[in-house]
Amino acid sequence: MSLSLVQSRALLGLEAAAVTVEVHLSNGLPNFFLVGLADTEVKEARERVRSAILTSGLEFPSNRRITVNLAPADLPKDSGRFDLPIALGILAASGQLEGARLAGHEFAGELSLSGELRPVRGALATSLALYAAGNPARLVLPPASAEEAALVPGAHVIRARHLLDVVAQFQPQPNAPDAASEGWVRLECSAPVTSAQYPDLADVKGQAGARRALEIAAAGGHSLLLVGPPGAGKSMLAQRFAGLLPPMSVPEALESAAVASLAGRFTLPQWSLRPTCAPHHSSSAVALVGGGSPPRPGEISLAHHGVLFLDELPEFPRAALEALREPLETGRITIARAARRAEFPACFQLVAAMNPCPCGWLGSGRACRCTPEQVARYQGKLSGPLLDRIDLHVEVPALSPAELLEAPAGEGTAAVQVRCEAARARALARQGKANHALQGQEIDAHAGLATDAAAFLRNVAARLGWSARGTHRTLKLARTIADLAGAHTVSATHVAEAAQYRRALPALH
Repeated sequence: MSLSLVQSRALLGLEAAAVTVEVHLSNGLPNFFLVGLADTEVKEARERVRSAILTSGLEFPSNRRITVNLAPADLPKDSGRFDLPIALGILAASGQLEGARLAGHEFAGELSLSGELRPVRGALATSLALYAAGNPARLVLPPASAEEAALVPGAHVIRARHLLDVVAQFQPQPNAPDAASEGWVRLECSAPVTSAQYPDLADVKGQAGARRALEIAAAGGHSLLLVGPPGAGKSMLAQRFAGLLPPMSVPEALESAAVASLAGRFTLPQWSLRPTCAPHHSSSAVALVGGGSPPRPGEISLAHHGVLFLDELPEFPRAALEALREPLETGRITIARAARRAEFPACFQLVAAMNPCPCGWLGSGRACRCTPEQVARYQGKLSGPLLDRIDLHVEVPALSPAELLEAPAGEGTAAVQVRCEAARARALARQGKANHALQGQEIDAHAGLATDAAAFLRNVAARLGWSARGTHRTLKLARTIADLAGAHTVSATHVAEAAQYRRALPALH
């Protein structure tokens, strides 16, 4: 038969849209046409496929007119993931494979000129999409990509090393080799055993206030801003924050790994480790939130279920910082283009750090050489709406040499994580979500605010001029502090501590 159909997938966000690779051979002027809104990487598959088929000892129909259509035609396709299905389609259309036996399989893989299969990005996202849709198709992938895809429970994943390993499975039965060959292996679902290794909080000496703020932020899922002079330990604290978060559940680990797989950043040793993404302050808005054509995930999505650390916060472009406002509220980012839109998860915890002024020494005891105008311009780079969405504003003072050299090691990460995990468990048992995720009537239903605490909160909010968002965030912060203390009711003491983290810092005046 001169027409064959092979199934594959195209990536659009975390969605893996079905793509049918249609290959038709006809008489006429020999040529190789590839249509279907293919990117340059896909169009280059013509040369890779031709060389892979020939060097594998198979017959390439050079004397025929070859037309390959990637349907649907209006769906963008990129990367080299369509090399393998295109090659199989040509072989099936030329009678070297039994095309009917390809049904029930989906293929993805880049071909080398020798026919070896190379990994493709997004394998885990593809497998997760198949599982979510209840699709029982067998997914044939190259090494490394297959191991990723096999992390999804219930997935039917087959690892193939070479084009010939795949071809051998679909040739006529008399020529078919043993199905248990090393080049064609069914992978069982098995999550790798990894021991979480995060930097230890015991390395941080002093800074009791900042350490307490980190514990509260980890327990309730709150965002955090650290303000202090250079060398005070802001980056050191932020780099140890992920270790305080509760261990990832399997669904969380799958989502986080799927996003990393889309960007080609996932490796098996990273399984179930909460990511900490720390983009440079020269990063653009597209680098942070995602974009491109087709859209790729940005740093906020790569930090999904982990930590986004923005050091030197005022040095980021204003557009990049303002783009964080919606994801901080919703936990998702939608990238809309004229022809298509993509949605990525972005449930991250923001930890930001900044100096109080351009030279960094304002209020630290050392002489500040900045003029009031320079300080105002520097701090004015952070808009009020963005600061209003950050739950904790914490000063990190400089340590004296005596404190730094003589202070004992602080409490370790393991001990603090136990308290954070216990507080998070209390919140989940009460309301089914972390405190920072409470919305609308859920805040009133689960806050458990005592009468005197409610009066105190009203007084503080009116005196400090908080917005409705700021008041609600303080209430959720107080709920987390009460959970850390094991209290069922939020008292005035808990509200008072929460209010200290929401007040305007002296360094920001």
